[in-house]
Amino acid sequence: MKSLFDDLSVEVSRMTTRSYSTSFSLGIYFLHDRLRDPVYAVYGFVRVADEIVDSFEGYDQAYLLDKFKKDTYEAIDQKISANPVLNSFQKVVHDYKIDMELIETFLESMEMDLQKVDYNSEKYEKYILGSAEVVGLMCLHIFTEGDIEMFNKLKPYAMKLGSAFQKVNFLRDLKDDYHVLGRTYFPGVDMANFSSAAKKEIEKEIEEEFKIALKGIKMLPPAAKGGVYLAYVYYQSLFKKIKRLPAQRVLSGRIRINNGRKFGLMINSLVECKMKLV
Repeated sequence: MKSLFDDLSVEVSRMTTRSYSTSFSLGIYFLHDRLRDPVYAVYGFVRVADEIVDSFEGYDQAYLLDKFKKDTYEAIDQKISANPVLNSFQKVVHDYKIDMELIETFLESMEMDLQKVDYNSEKYEKYILGSAEVVGLMCLHIFTEGDIEMFNKLKPYAMKLGSAFQKVNFLRDLKDDYHVLGRTYFPGVDMANFSSAAKKEIEKEIEEEFKIALKGIKMLPPAAKGGVYLAYVYYQSLFKKIKRLPAQRVLSGRIRINNGRKFGLMINSLVECKMKLV
């Protein structure tokens, strides 16, 4: 029966999320159980595309991404795919009426990662939109469960949260992006001479986005609020750690939050949500 394959598809997306991101997995766990599998499906889809452009060095990445893109559209059109990740994703697209434009914009940003792009402000904003903000909007479709009025109200906040998360990721992964993948996302920043002044400018931008995003998190439905808030708290903690480090330290190695600290953040976030402090 197809239901067995559908269950397997969700499990593959769930395993993909847990294998690649303990922080997002924790956040998803604090969503209401009816929202978890759909978010796993979105993360699985995004993760596979990201892996193609980041990790499949030595293979024809352009061909693989183009095939993944065509397979995505076919899965959505046919409402089925032999690829478990795409099979679970297409169901979420239909169940939550996720706009195809969001998916197309995301895939365009993945295509940008196949080239050595010289990021000016316009291209930087386009990349942030596709790689992060629209992913936040896909999740928001799930969180608002068909309430279009609420979706439209929370849309700008979800975009700011996605943008802040992505920019923290850029700082966290600065070493690998620059030295390994040859990417420099921040426009006008000389990575060969990454300065504290440049770092502070980036941090100021992220702080403002986090501030705006928190207002939106407080307006989320209870079923979604706990999980999103935990992800916010985790990224805030990572961001604060990055802020304390000198620019050259950020450029020399990936910044992490250890599992003990993550567990502490999880408990604190749960208490704050239960006490309705958020």
